[in-house]
Amino acid sequence: MTVFRCRSAWLPQGPSGPVELTTSDGIITAITPLDAGAWHVPSPGATGPNPGAADPSPGAAGPTAGAAGAGGAAEVLDGMVFPGFADAHSHVFHRALRGRTHTERDGRPGDFFTWREQMYALAAQLDPDLLHRLARATYAELLCAGYTAVGEFHYLHHQVDGTPYPDPNLLGLRVAEAADQAGIGLTLLDTLYLAGGFGVALQPPQRRFSDGSGAAWAARVRQLGAELPAGRLAPIRLGLAAHSVRAVPPGELGTVAGLAAEWDCPVHLHLSEQLQENRDSLAATGKSPTALAADAGLLGSRTSVVHATHLTDTDVDRLGAHGVTAVICPTTEADLADGLPDLAALTRAGVLLACGGDQQVTVDPFAQARLLEYGERLRSHRRGNLAPAQLVAAATEHSHRSIGSAGGRLVPGAPADLVCVRTDSVRTAGSLPQQLVMAAGSADVQTVVVGGHVLARNGFHRDLGDPGPLLADVLGELWERVAAAG
Repeated sequence: MTVFRCRSAWLPQGPSGPVELTTSDGIITAITPLDAGAWHVPSPGATGPNPGAADPSPGAAGPTAGAAGAGGAAEVLDGMVFPGFADAHSHVFHRALRGRTHTERDGRPGDFFTWREQMYALAAQLDPDLLHRLARATYAELLCAGYTAVGEFHYLHHQVDGTPYPDPNLLGLRVAEAADQAGIGLTLLDTLYLAGGFGVALQPPQRRFSDGSGAAWAARVRQLGAELPAGRLAPIRLGLAAHSVRAVPPGELGTVAGLAAEWDCPVHLHLSEQLQENRDSLAATGKSPTALAADAGLLGSRTSVVHATHLTDTDVDRLGAHGVTAVICPTTEADLADGLPDLAALTRAGVLLACGGDQQVTVDPFAQARLLEYGERLRSHRRGNLAPAQLVAAATEHSHRSIGSAGGRLVPGAPADLVCVRTDSVRTAGSLPQQLVMAAGSADVQTVVVGGHVLARNGFHRDLGDPGPLLADVLGELWERVAAAG
């Protein structure tokens, strides 16, 4: 048993006063209100540093909660304790592009498609070892920022020329290994990718994304399901994805829908991120991307559509009628100049909103959450569209639900995944507790607990230390390879 004494906690009804969270075997078993004057006093025999102390050394990330639990002592969490956040849409290898894509390319102004050329050049240089190291460092970065689970939209499957590795799931397994080492929950969304566009063959850089057919993809994914490890501290699970209606012909979308129904697992799809996708879809099929997904049976309560930026009223109504979740990725959508989705229309239709980091240009669950509201303010010229509590729900409960995770709420029976946030920093001092999401940032995350174990303190991972040097090391080697390849 491990006990956490919290100055305040974000419970389903909102911020609380002092509480004691009792956990056992990685699960919250009880939540008990505490006297305001005594909450911070450790139980007799408590050990380890106060997680609120400003100790930036790697040693500060020791496994205090585990030691405390063994002796019946309490771990003091001196701040607002949120449920662990989930990143519902990640492309982990895109992390390498941060800060490198913001100039014209070959004299052309930057857009999604010039960015994509740089992404292809990067993908061509990734081998299993580099991908593993990049994923491990990035997942450590996510965990230290307050994410306790991630949905990895995984389409980097094969060797550069499209030839499978001896184990055709090698790259997916290396990503899962990286998540396990970082202690972050993983839903590996294995992605079907077959075409370069409507009626367009794969380009050479896309060959390693493709299995050649829906049947071959399904056979490989079934094998992956038998190989995927369970995870030591946090669950590792398998989900499915169709990359997009432009990369998966209409006749093959049903392959993904059928397997998702058989397994009752999460299924994701990039949807209408770019106006060009909508135009191409209408020209090729006479239907919108949403209509194609609906016709294939791909929409339902287990489905998450990613971006959902450029939708018609009919599209929005369809998504709401099927009970889907829309994963909005505000920092990536801004970075790629995608546009602003109509979140008011989506929520009116009954679509749940979740948050994704996508290419990880910013790793900060608070920034992603509040940008939902800020984007809607820019689009509508009106404040107060999504209340702070709705933003927290999007970044926690809804994002976990999107990837098939049981986390995202502080209730008995939920995973003991906790994120303690300072309320007295230069960013958060003076903020109302119920509006902390509008002020806090990842730099305010003091302590991250996964399955009842303290895995990070003050930006340092218990096992991996400072993620910064890990990232610098692998990114330096990776970009040297890209430069050498020309």
